[in-house]
Amino acid sequence: MAEPEHVISDPVVQNHNNEDENELQERSDDVEDDEDEDPESQKAKLRNRFQNFFRRIQHESVSIRVHDVLIKGNTKTKDTLIEAETASLKDASTIKELLAASGDVNFRLQALEIFDSVKITLDSGPPELPGTANVIVDVVETKSPLLGEIGVFNKGEASSSTLEGTLKYKNIFGYGDLWDGSLAYDCDHKAEASAGVFLPRFKGFGNPVTARLFLQSRDWLKFSSFKERSLGLSLGLFSTRNHDVVYNLAWRTLTDPSRMASSSIRGQLGHGLLSSLKYTFKIDRRNSPLRPTRGFAFVSTTQIGGLAPDSHSLRFLRQELDLRCAIPLGFYHSALNLGISAGVVFPWGPGFSSMPSPLPEKFFLGGNLSPVCTLGGPTSLWGFRTKGLGPTEPRRQLQHNPADENSDSGRDYLGGDLAVAAFADFSFDFPSKWLSAKGIHGHLFASAGNVDKLTENSHRNFSLQKFTQSFRSSAGVGVVIPTNLFRMELNYCCILKKFGEDRANSGFRASFSSPS
Repeated sequence: MAEPEHVISDPVVQNHNNEDENELQERSDDVEDDEDEDPESQKAKLRNRFQNFFRRIQHESVSIRVHDVLIKGNTKTKDTLIEAETASLKDASTIKELLAASGDVNFRLQALEIFDSVKITLDSGPPELPGTANVIVDVVETKSPLLGEIGVFNKGEASSSTLEGTLKYKNIFGYGDLWDGSLAYDCDHKAEASAGVFLPRFKGFGNPVTARLFLQSRDWLKFSSFKERSLGLSLGLFSTRNHDVVYNLAWRTLTDPSRMASSSIRGQLGHGLLSSLKYTFKIDRRNSPLRPTRGFAFVSTTQIGGLAPDSHSLRFLRQELDLRCAIPLGFYHSALNLGISAGVVFPWGPGFSSMPSPLPEKFFLGGNLSPVCTLGGPTSLWGFRTKGLGPTEPRRQLQHNPADENSDSGRDYLGGDLAVAAFADFSFDFPSKWLSAKGIHGHLFASAGNVDKLTENSHRNFSLQKFTQSFRSSAGVGVVIPTNLFRMELNYCCILKKFGEDRANSGFRASFSSPS
């Protein structure tokens, strides 16, 4: 039988021998009549039959049962992996459900990144079993298992974008395993080398498992008089579209090569064991992470540290919330983006109320990021530099000339146990078709936020009124240039409110952000 002229945009190749026996009998009866007709009439009749069939499966429940799933084309990949990904096909009871399940299976197999192509064909079942279908899954394994990537990314806790290069080797053992090594560096003098493995199926678990060894170094001497170095292991225990659970085990060392750290920083120098469990719930219904014009997003991150019976174990509770909303305005592709985020961290254990929170787990606002792209918690404010606001403490004076008035060593930014940030961003197209086609647009923005200390009995003196009155704020206007790697903003920022030790100035600023 000839194929229809119109192209079906579904990744499933459909064989229409699965109709009920009456319709098949009608077709066979009409074949003899069609032989006497001209080709154009036969073609028109055939087109009408297919259109009627499609209309029927869309509006009626055409029963069917999957008899068998046949896997072809895999030479290295284990059948068990593909069978696990295609198990949902046998749950379909109608043609409509089978088509939907086939599309979902196709997407999941492509997401494994080990196949160059995936084709799913629906064929008729054995003649002695009417109303059944066979599903043929034909895969083409990737010809080049080695892959190199380079990109700009945002990490949830970072205050700037990270340049990262990755080398991947796919499917070494045939279980869909992805092995990779990566190097990353960002503008805040953070460097990381790591190696990891991703297993889509492990020992019958229905969710993928990841494991990563990392060596991380971060230089905070300029802002807080310490360097951080961590060596550890990260295990991804559970991951779905909305939920993520990660266990981290790392040996962390904080040092002060300058020997000028303030007393609060010196009190936390030394070794520490990070043993933490982190749960993230995320829902993102925005139409774009780079330029949202409608939808909403919500992220909640809960982390508990101290899951090891060791005196060096860092015990803390950390909670972050982030809510975003994009409202279309109906002219010049304009939209109003609103966002509010908050975070709190607190130590736990004997005498917790008089103890400080671990220094790297505290909240710092400011940095070279756009709040529009940074989803995950309070991190940045337009116009404020990295670690540019919050509690500070004088550094230790130079010993060679303590009486010199010009020998001020500066101040250490200590971060906060409580952080709140909010922003509003009005984006709009320019009246230029060329700029609109390139995605280049303008925006007006405003942001506000604050961090404060709660630990070491400071919560007794905490006042909500005082906290809100000490909010820092900024506003401005700029041009947004989206690229394949990041969102670039060229802004003029006006600092509306800051305090004496804050690192912020009005003027032109450029930021580079990728979705987090």
